[in-house]
Amino acid sequence: MSRVFLIRGIWLFMTVFMLSGPGGPGAYANNAVIRKWAKEFSPSALSEQERINELGWFSNVAKKFNGEKIKSTAEHIKTHFWEKDVLAKAFEEITGIRVEHEIIPEGKVVRNITEQMMTGRVIYDAYVNDADMVGTHLRLNKVVDLGKYMEGEGKAYTNPNLNLDDFLNPEFGQDYDGNQLQLPDQQFANLYWFRYDWFTDEATRKAFKANYGYALGVPVNWAAYEDIAEFFTGREMKNPDGSTVKAYGHLDYGKPSPSLGWRYTDAWLSIAGMGDKGLPNGLPVDEWGIRVEGKIPVGSMVERGGALNSPAAVYALTKYLEWLKKYAPPEARQWQWNEAGAIAARGDIAQKIFQYVTWLSDDKFHRPGSPVVGKDGKPVWRVAPTPHGRYWEEGMKVGYQDAGSWTIPWNIRGDRRAMAWLWAQFCISKTVSVKKFMVGRTPVRKSTVFHNYLTTHSDDYGGLIEFLRSPEEKKWTDSGPNVPHYPALSGIWWLNVAKAIKGELSPQQAMDALARQQDEMMGKLKLARHSPKLNPLKSREYWLNQPGSPKPERPPEDPKTIDYDTLIQQWTK
Repeated sequence: MSRVFLIRGIWLFMTVFMLSGPGGPGAYANNAVIRKWAKEFSPSALSEQERINELGWFSNVAKKFNGEKIKSTAEHIKTHFWEKDVLAKAFEEITGIRVEHEIIPEGKVVRNITEQMMTGRVIYDAYVNDADMVGTHLRLNKVVDLGKYMEGEGKAYTNPNLNLDDFLNPEFGQDYDGNQLQLPDQQFANLYWFRYDWFTDEATRKAFKANYGYALGVPVNWAAYEDIAEFFTGREMKNPDGSTVKAYGHLDYGKPSPSLGWRYTDAWLSIAGMGDKGLPNGLPVDEWGIRVEGKIPVGSMVERGGALNSPAAVYALTKYLEWLKKYAPPEARQWQWNEAGAIAARGDIAQKIFQYVTWLSDDKFHRPGSPVVGKDGKPVWRVAPTPHGRYWEEGMKVGYQDAGSWTIPWNIRGDRRAMAWLWAQFCISKTVSVKKFMVGRTPVRKSTVFHNYLTTHSDDYGGLIEFLRSPEEKKWTDSGPNVPHYPALSGIWWLNVAKAIKGELSPQQAMDALARQQDEMMGKLKLARHSPKLNPLKSREYWLNQPGSPKPERPPEDPKTIDYDTLIQQWTK
């Protein structure tokens, strides 16, 4: 017998043994509650019997906690409302553990977990906290190392079918040494969104080619995006529902609020090309403009080797302001991220460079009769890779992925930690993950995005399935471990961007102020591990003449587009 067949034989024997003992199929086959939920969570990556087995494991291991209660929290997107309304009910019926899963604004999630870590006051037993905070968590040392917990104290409460290798991006929640501090519960990319029906209309294509001298298609760079924005703005276009509209060539948001900061920290500067090459984050300069040497943040200002006030960063802010003013609906300046999320579905938006795909779960993008749904019931929009700016180079990250990740604070111990961990695993189990994607468009598992159901129904998702299956997906990453204190630093971003929107500061002045303030704040941080230690100031010329980031001024680029169907063919290969 070959070694492979021997291993498979042992695995099969252990699986049968585990499932035929206490908590095996014999114990669960007649459990009406488990059978009910096993049917409810279809389609699934698991067969119905495998779902019964997995749900049965949760039921069996949680017996001692019957009647207990825990609290968790997450930000207000559709995925988490489904967890609150459906998964919490299923978890309680199956395990006897009642979960109060509170849905609150993301800024409040960040404030609460920070307060709990700093004061020790228990607010929640578990958080779906963005992995953007992993740099904070590794430096404060105030969250549970889930990897160590799974191997030690929490081994008995770790789902044998958890399978970390099945996760799309477990690295988002890892520290520099690969320790799993957070585990993704949902993740969604920032992609380019556009009206495929308008882009493929023959008269529109001819008019664009006559005006600009090249083919209308998916913009590869910002120069092409800007041309397309100019072309469509004010142009009369028709929708499948019969309505005629005056189009806008761009969509964004600009209300002074924390979400305006995310508009930048969610890799806008990296998309412009500000940072260095490297995945998942640029080294030594990342997408926040922070230079990190030996895990130690040493500066944001160009004068310290950072890039937050570099020509690339100023270019990024300049283009954001120009496009918001010239090509977006006037009311966009008063929108936050959630208010702008589904606006493209109203039927007068030609393209959007910065679309969080979680908002594509809104019924307006799929409902028959919607201006962005064809007569065949299929979307007339598509998603594609984010166009990059003139400073971007091959080998850099291309865009941002939000990864709301299960995080358990250090002061949740013993049985409460075990219950929190069981609840977190339930929400990311193979049993529920496909159904959860269908609701919120926020997958975390490979077995979800490669599921046969999504292959059959891929044209319902406007290119999202093809993107998630492509090797390109790895180039969309979160903020990474270099940001030493996300809660402290993120608050200063939107304040400075808001001043630029109001015209109180020029783009250069705004980025100078932001870089200076970020360095001042980093210089005051005293953290348990890898605390910042700022570089001495040198001239801008010195650093701009060094290899890599910060990068000196570059001339405008030539616009470049690619045919969408050609792009999809490249992905599927």
